[in-house]
Amino acid sequence: QVQLVESGGGSVQPGGSLRLSCAASGRPFSTFAMAWFRQAPGKEREFVGGINLNSGSTPYADSVKGRFIVSRDNAKSTVYLEMNSLKPEDTAVYYCAASSDYGCLRYGCQATSLYHYWGQGTPVTVSS
Repeated sequence: QVQLVESGGGSVQPGGSLRLSCAASGRPFSTFAMAWFRQAPGKEREFVGGINLNSGSTPYADSVKGRFIVSRDNAKSTVYLEMNSLKPEDTAVYYCAASSDYGCLRYGCQATSLYHYWGQGTPVTVSS
């Protein structure tokens, strides 16, 4: 089991930046691939970005590529989502998730069904 707790959400103007954190506890953090998902009101949860075990693979959704960066610090059992050039359409509740799937561990992965542990979410609002 692993417990995930997100923080860092809030309100920001378009073009601004935020950095989300997700702290893990329980099983060793270095045994999980990690990812960020988001869910906007009335929409399905969608993949944002992921990171494999050794940070060598970081897939991103096309909508955030070049603006968002996922990173991890295994010593601190924490995964981060740095969000830049934020747009109103980035408004959502952001969730971190952990996976022990072999493919995810090696390459990172996007499918919601491959992530077994989820945080409670942190809201992000982008508005002028």
